Amino acid sequence: MATMHYLFFGVLSVAVLAIARFGNRAIAERNAEADHLTSYTAVSCPATGLASRSALRQRIVDIALNEIGVKEATGNNDGARVEEYLSYTGLGKGYAWCAAFVSWCYGKAGRDAPRNAWSPALFPNARCYTKEQIQREAVRPADLFGIYNSGLRRIDHVGIVRKLENRYILTVEGNVANRVLSKRRALATVYAFSNWLD
Repeated sequence: MATMHYLFFGVLSVAVLAIARFGNRAIAERNAEADHLTSYTAVSCPATGLASRSALRQRIVDIALNEIGVKEATGNNDGARVEEYLSYTGLGKGYAWCAAFVSWCYGKAGRDAPRNAWSPALFPNARCYTKEQIQREAVRPADLFGIYNSGLRRIDHVGIVRKLENRYILTVEGNVANRVLSKRRALATVYAFSNWLD
């Protein structure tokens, strides 16, 4: 009887060890699979997309900042660099070039759009921020801002948002005082903001 008892516990111990070994291997395989899925998810998750969009936004701002100081040759919407901006949108010298400048900056960053020399075209409803979004400070670097001209009854100036500071934006914009420069503008003076990156 004692021998049966020891035999039973011996078989039971072997069974427990085998189950434990198989179970640990199954757990290890499941953990390895979970690690693989986690690393795959990390590569393809939206957060990575957000990081690359953030880098793209910074690249556009940097391209624009590097153009600060570019001036018209004679004050008549001309000069080699100004004509390069205009040419990017299919125009020659002599035209207002703020929208061409913005389009050129986006193009230099590898974006196909916007690509238009007419500033109102850079603010289609589908790309504009709502008042609520602006109040929540959803506007980000590399978004576009538009200034309204009541005489023309349309947006007639556009630039790139560099940074938000409370009730102000820092900008990079072309065709102001015949050059590319950075300005500090009160949010109250901005008619619209548009997002061409999301």
